[in-house]
Amino acid sequence: MSTLRITRRAADRLRAGHLWIYRTDLDATQDAAPEPGSLVTLTDSRSIPLGTALYSSASQIAARLVSRTPEQPRAQYLLDLRMRIDAALALRRELAPITASNNAHRLIFSEADNLPGIVADRYNDLVLVQLLTQGTAQDDVRNAVTEALTAGLATEGQPLTLWERPDPRIRELEELPPPPAGPLFSSATDAPTTTVFTLNGLRFGYDAAAGQKTGAFLDQRLNYAAAARAVQASGRTRNALDVCTYQGGFALHLAQVCARVTGVDASHAALEAADRNLALNPQLSAETDWMEADAFEYLRHLDSTRTPDSAFDCIVLDPPAFAKSKRAAESALRGYKELNLRALRLLAPGGTLVTCSCSHHVSLEAFTAIVASAAADAGRRVQLLETRAAAPDHPEVLTLPETRYLKCLICRVE
Repeated sequence: MSTLRITRRAADRLRAGHLWIYRTDLDATQDAAPEPGSLVTLTDSRSIPLGTALYSSASQIAARLVSRTPEQPRAQYLLDLRMRIDAALALRRELAPITASNNAHRLIFSEADNLPGIVADRYNDLVLVQLLTQGTAQDDVRNAVTEALTAGLATEGQPLTLWERPDPRIRELEELPPPPAGPLFSSATDAPTTTVFTLNGLRFGYDAAAGQKTGAFLDQRLNYAAAARAVQASGRTRNALDVCTYQGGFALHLAQVCARVTGVDASHAALEAADRNLALNPQLSAETDWMEADAFEYLRHLDSTRTPDSAFDCIVLDPPAFAKSKRAAESALRGYKELNLRALRLLAPGGTLVTCSCSHHVSLEAFTAIVASAAADAGRRVQLLETRAAAPDHPEVLTLPETRYLKCLICRVE
């Protein structure tokens, strides 16, 4: 097995519980690079072994720790992988059990489940798998993941189909080959690519061949319901605005308690999906419409034409990650500041602001501070009612801050 020597700083970070070795952490005197996707033994600058990791020749994350045991053979890694998948599924049965009201959740959350480079999401009878690194996008890992998920989920004759769906951006960064054609597993003769799943009793369509990442944003599941509860409790339920609605997650939950809801997104395809999701829920009586527009431009327009009668009782801000790197964090904060400032100007007294960030490079403290700064500039008194994170099927690891990425603040605006 190849050896990868790392800097003292990186070694200290591993000993403190982190799992990643960045390319800048590699010892400059390192010998020839290991094979892409291979298991390597990590050592510190004194050649003291630290464990076994999956190596990537392309990513800025050069290695991901998979065991504290050095020189772990690949056969043992595959056995550990099976046991860790079993543990991940058991945790989901405990924290996010499948019910008639909720039959979609994250099954595997990469490092958070001690399964670096592997993600799996369930949407009713479909499971979408992502193998995100050179070390996991290999046939032996693919087979082990498929066997473990099938054994854990396809019990008692329930329908199940597994598809592999790589993230295009990560696939490019990791220089990964295309995944195999066809499903990884299907209990059906003709493997379906579409299904209907439920979140908090609402129905949503899912298409394995469309959408972002593995499909819907399951991490917001409990925040959707919390937002609707907060708006209903406020007594201000005349109208709501969902900015960056994507496929209507917040909008449809707000349509349970508001008279009128508008969902805004720059993606025409996403809004078409949101409209199909609305049709799947005929019990929703709210007047609901969709607006294709850039979030910043739309809020600026509303701000420039606002009147007391045009104020909203609720505004949701759920933009995509603004900060893809630490260097982008400052620019991201400016973006969050503008969105929240505009929203606060547009809210009626007693209204509800639900504001989110999924940029892990922007901490909860920094995000809260920028919303507070926007409140001061808008001259609004803002009460923080709830500070929320991802649903528990997206667990956080305390020693791996990258797993704490989603922030959701629910506020009352005076």
